[in-house]
Amino acid sequence: MHSLSHSQGPFTTQGDAAATLPLASLGFIGEGLVRPECVLANAEGDLFTADWRGGVAHLRPDGSQVLYAAPGPDGQRLKPNGIALLRDGSFLLTHLGDDDGGVFHLQRNGQVRPWLRQVEGLDLPPTNFVVEDGAGRFWVTVSTRRKPRALGYRRNCDDGFIVRVDARGAAIVADGLGYTNEVAVHPGGQWLYVNETFARRLSRFALRPDGSLGAKEVVTEFGAGTFPDGLAFDEQGHAWVVSIVSNRLIRVAPDGRPTVWLEEGDATHLAWVEAAFEAGTMGRPHLDGAPSRVLRNISSIAFAGADRRTAVLGCLLGDRLATMRLPVAGVAPTHWHYA
Repeated sequence: MHSLSHSQGPFTTQGDAAATLPLASLGFIGEGLVRPECVLANAEGDLFTADWRGGVAHLRPDGSQVLYAAPGPDGQRLKPNGIALLRDGSFLLTHLGDDDGGVFHLQRNGQVRPWLRQVEGLDLPPTNFVVEDGAGRFWVTVSTRRKPRALGYRRNCDDGFIVRVDARGAAIVADGLGYTNEVAVHPGGQWLYVNETFARRLSRFALRPDGSLGAKEVVTEFGAGTFPDGLAFDEQGHAWVVSIVSNRLIRVAPDGRPTVWLEEGDATHLAWVEAAFEAGTMGRPHLDGAPSRVLRNISSIAFAGADRRTAVLGCLLGDRLATMRLPVAGVAPTHWHYA
């Protein structure tokens, strides 16, 4: 049985200045997972991860695992990047295909159907993330329109976008973003936050009651080695940002001040990545070849356990999930009480 509430002992910090955690404080759960990029948790102690075997891996509270998978479009294997747990226990999956994307609906019996393939006449390119908000709207992100997608690993990438899906249908509500990644509604409900991975920014839009967005504001810009991917909020209104490549977990205060809480980077590899990034030649080897002793290119965060103080970290290259205890609870996601 895995017990997320008490998987590691507690730790103390003297304010954010002393927040970096030792890698030895980490625990691990799961086995045999395939690219568990996105991870979700619910109140019952279940964990769900995207899995490139074609669906969602379910890590049960008793320690057992099951895979819900199905063939994708035209018989291809689905490549889920982001996942959303729905009220009836089924899932939405964003398909990160080589050339195509979209959002698919997956039942636990393996039945799958297209949920969103086009928006405003555009066939969805490889699709990154999907999340439901408290108003029943869904937010979908596409990182870039460039083909191949690795051409978006550039500082000048400016063609990512956000789709809102509600009772009126699907609409592009923000465009021109620097490799759009995870989005999250602020706990107060008045802002939609977004990570722009290769623009190295955490940005936000005013979120109006009708689901429309205001102008973009930059919350913070990150420096060398940080490529923001995963995003979630804690109950104090701070954002938690997960950086690929450098294996950094960063807590961003409401005023935009970032503090690194966890990190495992190889200096030589990071220097190689930075040189390629600045030269505009960054590609898949820079993401897929990240050396590390413990973490395997972490990419997302979920707050789990009865007290939501256990962080569970998705990753791009590992076959299990890292866990760590935090001194603050995460905000309950919309799906928290979904079975």
